[in-house]
Amino acid sequence: MNAFQNGVYGLSRAAAALAALIIVAMTLHILLEIVLRSFFARSTFVLDEMVGYGIATATFLSLGYAFEQSSLIRVGVLVDRLHGRARRTVDAVCAVLMLAMMGLVGWHLGSTVLRSFAKGRKSSSLAEVPLWIPEFLCWLGILILCLQVFAYFCRQLSGHPGPVPRAIGTGQAH
Repeated sequence: MNAFQNGVYGLSRAAAALAALIIVAMTLHILLEIVLRSFFARSTFVLDEMVGYGIATATFLSLGYAFEQSSLIRVGVLVDRLHGRARRTVDAVCAVLMLAMMGLVGWHLGSTVLRSFAKGRKSSSLAEVPLWIPEFLCWLGILILCLQVFAYFCRQLSGHPGPVPRAIGTGQAH
């Protein structure tokens, strides 16, 4: 169980690191565009498209890590009042519901990726980006989120702690 939990968490961290690299690449592209426009009266003509793909892929790729770090918005009106087995049961049910919803999103996004790849769809911009690439990265983020939620579900059933290091003396993730 620990190997699975640690493996999924490692995958989530790697995807979040890739998301961070994508954000750095977007920043560098924006700076390049500023320099080109300000000093050379030129442009790459694809900044808005690339930043759009970057925001989408970075958001989706970081979801699993954000979920494990408890960084996603959660309404805990009922759950926060529960403790022990009752809380784990409600958390497990919520995890199953989230898996069902994200699985449905993943199924549809995955079929879109396959269609875009099979038909050779490209963006209508100067860059002609194969659309399956950003779609695939978003789909990968959904899959990683689903794996992370499944790992969370397993922890709720077993009562084992998660792989996220806890802050010293607080019992809270840092």
